[in-house]
Amino acid sequence: MSLLDRHVDFVEALRRAGLPVSVAEDIDAARAVSLVPWDDRETLRTAYAATLVKRATHRPTFDQLFDLWFPALVGAGRTGNVDQPGLDTGEAPVGEASDQELRGQDNGAALEDFRARAVEAMAEGDIGQLQELAIEALGRFGAMPGRAPGLSSWSAYQALKRVDGDELVERIVASLLAQGADQAGARRRAKRSVDEFRRRVEADSLRRIAEEKGTRYVANNTGRPTIDTLDFMSARSADLVALRREIQPLARRLATRLTQQHHADRRGPLDFRRTVRASMSTGGVPLTTVQRPKRPHRSDLVVLCDVSGSVANFAQFTLLLVHALRDHFSKIRAFTFVDNVVEVTDELRPGADPVEVMASLAASARQAALWGRTNYGRAFTVFEEQYADALGPKTALLVLGDARSNYADPKLEPFRAMVDRCRHAWWLNPEHPRQWGAGDSIAPRYAEIVPMVECRNITQLGDFVQTVL
Repeated sequence: MSLLDRHVDFVEALRRAGLPVSVAEDIDAARAVSLVPWDDRETLRTAYAATLVKRATHRPTFDQLFDLWFPALVGAGRTGNVDQPGLDTGEAPVGEASDQELRGQDNGAALEDFRARAVEAMAEGDIGQLQELAIEALGRFGAMPGRAPGLSSWSAYQALKRVDGDELVERIVASLLAQGADQAGARRRAKRSVDEFRRRVEADSLRRIAEEKGTRYVANNTGRPTIDTLDFMSARSADLVALRREIQPLARRLATRLTQQHHADRRGPLDFRRTVRASMSTGGVPLTTVQRPKRPHRSDLVVLCDVSGSVANFAQFTLLLVHALRDHFSKIRAFTFVDNVVEVTDELRPGADPVEVMASLAASARQAALWGRTNYGRAFTVFEEQYADALGPKTALLVLGDARSNYADPKLEPFRAMVDRCRHAWWLNPEHPRQWGAGDSIAPRYAEIVPMVECRNITQLGDFVQTVL
């Protein structure tokens, strides 16, 4: 593959992953990389990032794809040539063991020796040694050459399970404590080191799989979307931290835009009589128009969200965003449900720590479940019986959930009565529209009563708030 072909293929991979790369930016990147030395990989990475990455949230996806298309190593860890990345000569660097030799040394003594060297390197913070250990761990403990056709012969999971990250953490903590570090600081440092080691092992696994099956295969099957397009339903624990960081900047941007829109909407319709009267001073020419004053008003917002396991992440992040935008509503009341309804308005108090809010919401999910099975019909009935006073002619109702009710009676009439009493009502569904109505989903029946909006990621959530709320 020529350098130009590799560049074009790389840019196309970025677009497939969700990065907005225009034709002009593609050309700028080609010009930029032609002016930097190709033997300096980090300079090449910086040139591409400066011309192709617009947002900080896109950088992790960019780095993952860059490492696939322009790997620093090939084979068993030999320094590669970026002109032909992925070319494995089958030769091991001088003084280093080959993959075949490492595979033959997977025994208890080798594992104990590896852990000792890993603990020493992580306790000292030796990044160079950590990279070499990650390559060795995959080659020694993650090689699976006898797997069935179509499956990869490298497994980061197998290597990390064999090394045992929890055991490494405890040993690193003990080593740091012996050096005089405090308990809390030692444990934080140990966890960061092991997480970095785990990340490097996974990255090396992807590199080797890409050599076997091609970079496109790895990008299409293992690549993660950008954090703003990541589905709430498929978010992992590491993604939840990044999503939490993204919520507050998103709330600030939306709050600014909403404020600007409210200011622009303060001017009411044309006051024809006052405009004609004002034109008398200019000979009847209406040089200055006069608008009627517009009575500003803010709606009360009532949020009713499903916090069952399948949509818990979606509900929590949506509640956090609503909490951050509470200044744009005269009053907010929030309720969670599974098969019972619990009010959580007090948890969304001003100035609350988002981490504490999410922990409180998770605790409320246990109170909102009597039998542990989602039942929308029963939840709406209980809401009508106990919290009917929360809805009124000034209220905007926001329902969050996937409308999957375990084949229970949907109780459409209580829900219709709730919607009829409100000024506005919307339903945010984190599932794709093609799944509405499949299985135990009763989304189409509720969609006949209230507008149902697809909301699967941060981008769609932000668009909804900006255009509707």
